[in-house]
Amino acid sequence: MSLTEWEALRQWGEDAVRIEPLSGGVANDVWSVRVGGRLAVGRLGARSDADLEWETALLQRLDREGLTVPVPIPTTDRRLFANGLVVMTYLEGGPPETADDWRRVADVLRRLHQLTAGWPQRPGWRSSTDLLHAETGTRINLGAMPPEGVARCRAAWARLAGRRTCVVHGDLNPRNIRMTADRVALIDWDESHVDVPDLDLVLPHNAAGLDGNAHDVAEQASAAWQAAVCWDDAYAIKRLAEVRAV
Repeated sequence: MSLTEWEALRQWGEDAVRIEPLSGGVANDVWSVRVGGRLAVGRLGARSDADLEWETALLQRLDREGLTVPVPIPTTDRRLFANGLVVMTYLEGGPPETADDWRRVADVLRRLHQLTAGWPQRPGWRSSTDLLHAETGTRINLGAMPPEGVARCRAAWARLAGRRTCVVHGDLNPRNIRMTADRVALIDWDESHVDVPDLDLVLPHNAAGLDGNAHDVAEQASAAWQAAVCWDDAYAIKRLAEVRAV
């Protein structure tokens, strides 16, 4: 993103400044920033206002319910985003390392799923089971994948049909988890959407305690989702290879 696009940061105050870039994936430009004298995170991207309204409302709700998440910091005129830019609180901590750490993560995820049962879908997104019939949804375009790969993904997602839905984080790599001794924080909600909770529960050490069949269903569906949402980079090809043939 250009410096001109970052001029939106002035809407958080004349003293608001960028500090240094942070890792934030390919979809956004993410920087540490200083706003009102405190360290924060700025994320600039091309998401629609409706998309950002959904995400910021979700984060506010989760914060009110006691989950540790990045909380949107309003502009000087009380808006939660401006010109594609969202500024959020900075959260300290390190990634999970032990089986006990991952079990703590699983507990937080189950709380997230409980709190958001029946939540409306993120604008423009599709769930995995929606994609049994739909071709596209935000970053997913099944038409770009090999037909045989689409058939394998849909077979994996069909095993989730009929299950309850809720908000899933959608990108639970260790970089998006910030742990301290007394709390677990989940950051980077850019891929969160409404889906079947199993997609969040394929964790190291089987920390969510899924039984054999439930773990297989979740593992296959998750691999299919990651293949579809990232297609066609090397990671996506690797994940598709994990999805069994029909």
